[in-house]
Amino acid sequence: MNLSVDIAYAAQQLADFLIASRHTLITAESCTGGGVAQVLTDIPGSSSWFDRGFITYSNLSKTEMLSVNPDLIEQQGAVSHQVAEAMATGALQQCLADYAIAITGIAGPTGGSIEKPVGTVYIAVQKRHQPPIVILENLSGSRLEIRAQATLKALQLIPSNYAK
Repeated sequence: MNLSVDIAYAAQQLADFLIASRHTLITAESCTGGGVAQVLTDIPGSSSWFDRGFITYSNLSKTEMLSVNPDLIEQQGAVSHQVAEAMATGALQQCLADYAIAITGIAGPTGGSIEKPVGTVYIAVQKRHQPPIVILENLSGSRLEIRAQATLKALQLIPSNYAK
């Protein structure tokens, strides 16, 4: 398995889906640090379907840029189902895009806990006017491997959940 080839393939599949459906996408990324946006904008012509990407690594940036309630972060933690959901919803509120991808997680090698070990990643996708879909991934490997795996999973979620 070549993860970089898989990522490029998944990015192209997502691009093809967005082009065929005439929809646009926004991203809100924490632990992947803009990795999803990078692989999407590597595709020529992506400006026709990729609106923008937010890198909201800090808790403050999640509240300032995506309107994530700071109480939610305090109560649930930045790495949580609820915050991933709020990131996707908040991203869509910032633009006219049709879909959002949001990712928050712990890439390591430090920062994990018993409840949320390194490799815990929440990915949310949302179509405008629909509730978000949030998945929990328990990934393993180095920091770079966890980020790459999270990027791949995120790219696959919209076509697998919204393609008819």
